[in-house]
Amino acid sequence: MMFKSKHLSVVFSACYKKSVFRITTNRCVSSSDFKNFFMPKVAPRTDSQSSLLTKKDVNHLYKLQFHHVKPEATMAYKKLCAEFLPLVSENSDLPIELVGSWSCWYGDQDQIVHLWRYTDGFPAIRKTNLMLGEEAWYQNMRVERSKMLHSRSNQLLYEFSFWNEVLPREGPNIYELRSYHLKPGTMIEWANNWARGIRARQESSEAVGGFFSEIGDLNVVHHLWAYEDLDHRKTTRQSAWSKSGWDNTVYYTVPLIRHMSSMILIPLSYSPLK
Repeated sequence: MMFKSKHLSVVFSACYKKSVFRITTNRCVSSSDFKNFFMPKVAPRTDSQSSLLTKKDVNHLYKLQFHHVKPEATMAYKKLCAEFLPLVSENSDLPIELVGSWSCWYGDQDQIVHLWRYTDGFPAIRKTNLMLGEEAWYQNMRVERSKMLHSRSNQLLYEFSFWNEVLPREGPNIYELRSYHLKPGTMIEWANNWARGIRARQESSEAVGGFFSEIGDLNVVHHLWAYEDLDHRKTTRQSAWSKSGWDNTVYYTVPLIRHMSSMILIPLSYSPLK
């Protein structure tokens, strides 16, 4: 295979057994020559990913917590959280509020999921940590809670601009948390397709919230859905295929996914999302 230009001719001959390429040129070839030849031209972005994809009228930042609870401590853990976690939201001086708390029904067992909203972005995290660090009840709660856990992890998330606002909702509902680990560099393409496709899933009010990770596991998208029960989930998802444009959303976004997971969640007694 031969490539010619006014200043450079390059001949590639492949030795298939050793997977070696022989290169002959009429001048020295720099690494930038190969980069420019093989790499596609990409239009420069004018702003950060988070600025392009998030809501402009709010400065919300979300924290998603995963707590793996010791099976024998599940009831004690739920009782402890029911007693103390609502106190955080009730303190109007704290720029944080509990959005939802759930136990996992199908998925990773013995797992509790909490979703928090910081109402003033990153400054709210610092203020919240400083204030709660001075509260003896909160520190004691954390000590007791740590005795009940195998492990814990969290992520800081932004909310997609095209998703509806996450609001308290009456129940009873079950919730599905669908998590997508995307190929790096594909988040904006994902968002462009879902901005059109989400309309097909908002008509029946099952869409609760859509987020993407800023800190923690990166290139991760979380979609949160609400259903009456598993049968309602099945019929609702099937009906989406009759909506115009939904097939295109699936067709164009599936190739962007590295792997995905689904959890069915049951709201805890104090959760604002019932």
